Amino acid sequence: MARLNRVPRRPVRVVSVHSFRGGTGKSNLSANVAAQLAREGMRVGVIDADVQSPGIHVLFGLSGDDITASLNDFLFDGVPIEQVALDVTPPGVPGRIHLIPSSIQPGEITRVLRNGYDSQQLVEGLREFVDALELDALLVDTHPGLQEETLLSLVVADTVLVVLRPDQQDYEGTGVTVHVAKELEVPRIALVVNKSPDSFDPAVVRERVEQAYDCPVVAVLPHSDVMMTLGSAGIFSLRYPDEDLSKELITVADFVRREAG
Repeated sequence: MARLNRVPRRPVRVVSVHSFRGGTGKSNLSANVAAQLAREGMRVGVIDADVQSPGIHVLFGLSGDDITASLNDFLFDGVPIEQVALDVTPPGVPGRIHLIPSSIQPGEITRVLRNGYDSQQLVEGLREFVDALELDALLVDTHPGLQEETLLSLVVADTVLVVLRPDQQDYEGTGVTVHVAKELEVPRIALVVNKSPDSFDPAVVRERVEQAYDCPVVAVLPHSDVMMTLGSAGIFSLRYPDEDLSKELITVADFVRREAG
């Protein structure tokens, strides 16, 4: 379990949630999986590694003004990573969720775009985050595409969830991502098809995608008008537990909770 433990410290499930293109819903998936793991009593860390276009904090009820410390402070100013973690555990959830957000300040985003950051430092920060907060699972919400930072997040993970929509552009990019993850020998690679129209048979979608990439599909998440109405103003699977979409999100969390082979 957990290739992050190349420097052994504590066992942890490390999951990289990735997509080749933006707009696939990977941040929503990350937040909902984290919430469902915490519902089972797990201590979960979530890190917004999409420092160029951060946003997962919104799903946990935070605005940009609420972020007084961020991943940027660790990467650029040497602030200990556990000091930039926020407890965002929803009420009534028995476990814990600790979020490391990225700064939404324009100047900080510009600094990342202009100067980049030390990817190896980020990996060491992940180890420190796991140990300091005694995490059982760590979800890394990556930047879309394949940059050095993204590749490192794949290297340290024991599980990679690749999110795609039933869209031709997503299909092509997903093939590249899956190929790279296999080359990096990630122990578990799985696909999550998101925003599948009601007119599509989920079983047919699953079969076609699995055959196309020789990779298991954990869930086919249906398009949801209720999700669109919520507009990222909360954790969908906690607000609407009886929705079909929520049941599929729980299936993804169950997959994550199982140890990598």
